[in-house]
Amino acid sequence: MLRLPRSMLTRYERFSLYNSPYPAHDSGCAIDLYGPEAGSGTPSPVAGVVRETRTVRAPDKPYAHDEEYLILVDVDAEATGLGWAGSPDADPRNDLVARILHVAPEVQAGDELAVGDSLGRLVRSGFFAPWVSNHIHLGFRPGDANPHRAQGSLPVVADVDVSALPWDGRGTVVEVGETFVRLDKPARNGEHDAGEFVCLASDEGVVLDGGVAHYGLGGTLSPVADETPLSLLGTEVGRTRGRDVPWGSFDVLANGDRVTGLSLFASQVEFGAKVVCPAHEFELGDDVTVTIRPSENPIRLD
Repeated sequence: MLRLPRSMLTRYERFSLYNSPYPAHDSGCAIDLYGPEAGSGTPSPVAGVVRETRTVRAPDKPYAHDEEYLILVDVDAEATGLGWAGSPDADPRNDLVARILHVAPEVQAGDELAVGDSLGRLVRSGFFAPWVSNHIHLGFRPGDANPHRAQGSLPVVADVDVSALPWDGRGTVVEVGETFVRLDKPARNGEHDAGEFVCLASDEGVVLDGGVAHYGLGGTLSPVADETPLSLLGTEVGRTRGRDVPWGSFDVLANGDRVTGLSLFASQVEFGAKVVCPAHEFELGDDVTVTIRPSENPIRLD
């Protein structure tokens, strides 16, 4: 498993390994790096030499760009700070290719990159759900693997501590989008240092990651034994399978009405539950109580 260094991750406001419906993220085989979003100058998470850039058509969505971009980089693992948690005989770091998506490239084949160099401008493609913020998608392939296929990347782990935030399901709306609202709770407090990553905790104190439960597979950012039952707001939501969490059958409700789900990620800036709720009528300042109940027909978007 490739270990992504703190020096990489702290260049971005938030990250998630599991908050995606796409198979490229299954079992934490890719990471999404969020923010800052404005303008160009998106910092490269890796060092190396650009191998190729490619433009492809994206699904036609009224809120999105109609093209998607792929940047392939032959990675300098040492300069990037990549670690390896596995057998030395299987260490792939000497021949890695990085796959970077969702950036309109201002680089070209042959360009040398240092970590933090500008790649180009973040774009919102038709592969995004409407509530998803702009971000970089990053995965790694062995040099002898096909770098253009969506699947086949190596598992990655964020080599940073992520503090678990307990939550009772209550909060006040502090951000409103057409398809989501963000609450002021759970929130980081004085116990959390600047630059420390935080994320929502299960009732057992395990850090959860992913789309709960509109994307059927989530995961943990905490070490936990296999087949551990996890609960959220008093209801069992799944059992661990390694670090994966296949979500169980349940509904998420906001003030008693069923919503699409919760969008989870680790953040080193302000935090608060992101409730995915298209066609909502919430306004800034509204008090919201999120609950979870077992369901025979849970919402699944993947």
